[in-house]
Amino acid sequence: MLQNLRLNEYKILFYRVTLGYLFYFISRVLFYLYNSELLRVESITDFLSLCYYGLAFDTTAILYVNILFILFSIVPIIKNTTERYQKFLFYLYFSTNLFAYATNFVDFVYYRYTFARTTAVVWQILEHETNKKTLLFSFIFDYWDLPLLFIVCAALWIYLYKKVTIKFTTPTKLIPYFGFSIIGILVVFALVIGGIRGGDFKKSTRPINLLDASRHVKNIVHSDIVLNTPFAIIRTLFSNTFIKQDYAGVTPEVINELIQPIKEYHNNPKTKPNVVVFILESYGREYIGAFNKDVNIPNYKSHAPFIDSLAQHSLIFNNAFANGRQSIHGMSSVLSGIPSFKDAFTSSPYPKQKIESIVSVLEGEGYDTSFFHGAANGSMGFLGFSNILGIDHYYGRTEFNDDSQFDGFWGIWDEPFLQFMKKTLDTRKTPFFASVFTVSSHEPYVIPDKYKDRFKEGGVPIHKCAEYTDYALKRFFEEAKKEEWFANTIFVMVADHCNQIYYDEFKKPINRYAVPILIYQPGSKYVGVDTDFAQQIDIYPTILDMIGYEKPFRSWGRSLIDKKTTEPFVMNSTGNIYQFSKGNYICTFDGTKSLGFYHKEDTALKNNLIKNRNAEMDAIELQCKAFIQDYYDRVVDKRLETVR
Repeated sequence: MLQNLRLNEYKILFYRVTLGYLFYFISRVLFYLYNSELLRVESITDFLSLCYYGLAFDTTAILYVNILFILFSIVPIIKNTTERYQKFLFYLYFSTNLFAYATNFVDFVYYRYTFARTTAVVWQILEHETNKKTLLFSFIFDYWDLPLLFIVCAALWIYLYKKVTIKFTTPTKLIPYFGFSIIGILVVFALVIGGIRGGDFKKSTRPINLLDASRHVKNIVHSDIVLNTPFAIIRTLFSNTFIKQDYAGVTPEVINELIQPIKEYHNNPKTKPNVVVFILESYGREYIGAFNKDVNIPNYKSHAPFIDSLAQHSLIFNNAFANGRQSIHGMSSVLSGIPSFKDAFTSSPYPKQKIESIVSVLEGEGYDTSFFHGAANGSMGFLGFSNILGIDHYYGRTEFNDDSQFDGFWGIWDEPFLQFMKKTLDTRKTPFFASVFTVSSHEPYVIPDKYKDRFKEGGVPIHKCAEYTDYALKRFFEEAKKEEWFANTIFVMVADHCNQIYYDEFKKPINRYAVPILIYQPGSKYVGVDTDFAQQIDIYPTILDMIGYEKPFRSWGRSLIDKKTTEPFVMNSTGNIYQFSKGNYICTFDGTKSLGFYHKEDTALKNNLIKNRNAEMDAIELQCKAFIQDYYDRVVDKRLETVR
């Protein structure tokens, strides 16, 4: 009779599914150990508390990954307990579980660069890369300990799975067998549905998502401990985060007052200088001494002597931040003033529309426009977005046409590629606009052999690459200043995002987005250090203000040289949580409500002041809501240009 109830089969199914929780716990511990300097937890008790809250997210991921295994384990086909069928279940179980489990191991390292759990957007990034195999083998070679750890965990998982086996049985009576099996299927899948939703069986509530990881944490970065990577990928696989918002109290009048999405400046006479924008790969503010003079960092060392020297003759912003976390976010933020929050704008369903940008505005003023990127043409989706922006000329690895200068991983070394860019600009008709996205300051952190004795690895591997890129910039300026066009050019330098962190100051949650912004124009009045909040989306309106462009244009940023029109602020996100900084406070906002307010100097987000809310905090929250609402309205409704 007992074999008709199939109780032993259900017990072993429970055991096998429960093994997933054990190994997700192990991966969570390893994730923390690899990133402990970024995810500092005060005590073991606090860590275990985070692990407890992570169980709901583990449940969702484990059940999603094992849904076929569970189905085939309990479907009544009489032969479930045969050796052959159990072998089929074994391969089904580990082919799905180990693939999903491996994504956790990728984030042991990748988290250091994105400061967020990997989501489904990673596939959209990789689809533009032609060197996937090279990057994979480089990752395995450079981080050999990760595959080794994964193999050890997988072997232990397989061992424990095989420790408990099912004895072969056959049903004695078919009616009880099928009857109890149907009841079992209904009960199991009711539990599975509840588990996938996050333990909630109510129709009125939504399934848990990435934002729910922040509900029980005091420090928002700890939400990444609560999460697991399979969950982050699964929950974003078929989701569209570009959804219009409608906040109470946010009217068109409020948006126009607080956000001023249509800008117009009359501060400078109209001129037509050339404009060259350097978007420096992974070049965090931490690496440049000129941007850290007022930061109390013991034994600080700069890795950018040329940029330091150029900064003495430039206007620099030492309190500037990125509006995204990845390279794919940087181009749209800098050139079109469109930030990326949960997902990249360029990976959304909405980039194929008319977009007013620095490119379109300058082309309307008679500028020739170019974009340079030494990687394979189309890498990072830059070629496609260049076409959307209407850039006249795209120059990549194909146009460079000399793979003897290929770094073997990403693209052409910065020094020869910037020289190629300079020679190309020599042939362009003025006025011209050009932007370059460098590649050499990137993992796996290699530099040309001829410079290995010149640029030594510092505290972290990227330091030698930062020094090499700085040298490449020096060589560009040495050659460019010999040309007639140089004296009538505005040069802008900014990083796409930060990268490896050496000093504790930049491990703080807010400072992980700290990038340099430098504006240099020979003979310009704009020289000095500006300590106000600044961000990547401010570059586009700043350039238009500098050249005396007087027509209205769309921009969520502000002119960094205009001190009257818009108050300084910064808007970005951790992927799950918006961060809005203005005045005296930093606001963290989950899309519905504020989670915390912190003093602007509290970049570690340690002292949450939300219990003592004041009028300024309320005003900051309202402006944050207004920004989000106008952002999604314009993106979704395809209103990213000025209606004249």
